[in-house]
Amino acid sequence: MPEEPVIGDSEPQLLEVEAGVHFWCACGHSGHLPFCDGSHKGTGIQPVRFVTAVPVTVAWCPCKHGEVPSVCEETKGP
Repeated sequence: MPEEPVIGDSEPQLLEVEAGVHFWCACGHSGHLPFCDGSHKGTGIQPVRFVTAVPVTVAWCPCKHGEVPSVCEETKGP
């Protein structure tokens, strides 16, 4: 059975990401939040894959309870 995720904060973390594949930390143990650094090993929780074709500003979810787990809200960059 998976561990409960570590809740990082109650406010989203706004970051612009480049086009490509990113992995959001779903366990909360990463030293590079909101992104996965492999610290989930042994927790039973897997990172969430996030793909974008264009640079985008993402409101990464630190509470781990959003409808789309990794993203509180997504808006396109300029």
